This record gives sequence, structure tokens and C-alpha cells, in this order.
Amino acid sequence: MLARARRELKNALRSARSALLPALLLAPSLCLMCAPQPAYAAQAGQVIVDTDIGDDIDDAFALGLLLNSPGFEILGFTSAWGDTGLRMQLLQRLLRETGHDGIPIARGIATTSMTPFTQARWAQRGSLPEPAPPAVDFLLRQIRQHPGQITLIALGPLTNIGAAITRDPATFGKLKRVVMMGGSVRAGYRKSEYAAPRPADKEYNIAADIPAAQKLFASGVPIVMMPLDSTQVRLDEVERGALFGHGSPLTDALTLLYHQWTDSYQPWSSTTPTLFDAVPVAYLADRGICPTTPLRIVVDQDGYTREQPGAPNAEVCLALDKRLFMELFMQRLLQ
Repeated sequence: MLARARRELKNALRSARSALLPALLLAPSLCLMCAPQPAYAAQAGQVIVDTDIGDDIDDAFALGLLLNSPGFEILGFTSAWGDTGLRMQLLQRLLRETGHDGIPIARGIATTSMTPFTQARWAQRGSLPEPAPPAVDFLLRQIRQHPGQITLIALGPLTNIGAAITRDPATFGKLKRVVMMGGSVRAGYRKSEYAAPRPADKEYNIAADIPAAQKLFASGVPIVMMPLDSTQVRLDEVERGALFGHGSPLTDALTLLYHQWTDSYQPWSSTTPTLFDAVPVAYLADRGICPTTPLRIVVDQDGYTREQPGAPNAEVCLALDKRLFMELFMQRLLQ
């Protein structure tokens, strides 16, 4: 009797294991399907990027994020501020080495700049595209060809944009929107997210060409503004290590550009970059990263972006979801 009971118990356990095994094998899959997964929906479509790449390093990281993001049709890049020819060479080399050398590059209006071109040595090994169309001509031509479709991503001083408005305000008005990094509304520069922010500051991109900024905010074109309030997110050592060790053509280029930036004479800087210009690109990939508030923004004669009563002329992001931003940023660049 005892032997038979043992046999029946073994058979029952064996049957239970057979029934449970498929469920156990399926459980991890069910867990993965049930767990929240990042879902980023690109919002931009056709874009043109106006950039002063080569001074601070944030432009390079912003362009890296853009080039590695689906859902963007990049119609071209325009170089802005300072030595716009050398910026074109940097853009040409970056696009060539990352397999995007078919994207047009246009030469912006050259200006005097007191900001060090920190990545000049890397840029000098690029080629100056010939012929190099003027940025204003290129921008207005693209707007005429794609009325109401283009998002202009403005990552530097607004000289090219102001000139385009002056030349043909009606055509400029047919942009879908301008998404920009610039200004300071309720908080200024700060060295650490744990330190209290300064009051609103004169932000570099606005203060570099105040008349151009005033033209943009008076243009009537929809503006999405990412000021200092929401763009001072640091790329810390752990994230830098993951990116610089990744070994893709894009992360290799970003690594070299970063090290030239840190090797230059910048008494105000540190080895930890602030990703100001990556925030507008991330917003266009997922608007939840930087929710906006409608405000009326006026650029005063000193270059401050003042919040004033009246009809809103900009959607302004005043606070960043840092966790969501870093999740998207790292996921895209580590592809």
C-alpha cells in the first residue's frame, strides 16, 4: 500500500510539473509585455537645424540625438554665428563619418564671435562643401517648397533667422514652427541642480543677437521655447563612460569632439557637459519630456526674455522630466 501511494504521489507531482512548466516559461514574456516600455513618438517630420556647432559641446550631442532618431526628415543644416565656414566643415565631417553625407549644409552669415571655437582641430579635417548655398537662401527656398511643413530647430544665435525674416517675412511665416533653445524666463544659469538657480539671466543665444531675437518673437510664427529653466541637464560620468565606450561611428565622433572641448581653454567650464541643445530635439521626439506653458515673451533691449501679460506668442518649457530625457537620450545614442 505504501509503495503504491508513493507511486501515485510521484505521478501527481510529475503531472503538476508538466502543467506548470509552460506557464513558467511564458511568465518572463508576460512580465516583459506587462512592464512599461519606453514609447517615443517622433513629432517633427521635416526639420532644418540652425546650429553654432563647434563652440560648446551641446550642439554635437543634440545633432547626434537627431541623427540617431527615427521619424525626422532632415532637410538640411545651416551654420550660425562666428566662423560659419569652419562650422560647415565640422558638419560635413560629422555627417560623412556617420553615414549621413547626403544631407545639405548651408553657410550662415559670418559674425565676430568672442567664444572659443573649441572643436576647430576636428573641424579643420572636414571639407567645405562646394557650392555652399547661403543659409538664408536655403531656408526660404525650403519653406516655399514645403509650406506649413517645416520645423526649424534653432540651436544658436538667431542671426540667420532674423535675416530671413527681414528679407521675406511672408515666406518665413509659412514655417510650421520654430523650436529653439534660448532665453531665461524664471531661472538663470546654475552650476549644479542642487544649488538654487539664479534669477533670470541674459542667455547666450538671445543676447548674442538681440535684434534677431526680437524679430523672431514678433514674427507670429509658432515658437516652442526651451530656456535655461529646463535645459540645464548634465551628462554625468557614468553616461559619458557608456557613450564613449560604445564604439559606433557616431559615439566615436562625439568622443573626439568632447575631448577637444575639454582640452580647450574654457575657464568657466568643467568636464561635465550641459546638454542645453539636446532638449529641443528630445522634445520633438517625445513632448512628454518637456511640457509647455503658453506665455507672452518679449525680448528687451538688454537681451532678457521677459514674461509679460498679453496674448501668448510662445509655448515655453519651464521644467524638464530629466528621467525621461536621459532614458531617450541614452537609448538613441547607444543604438
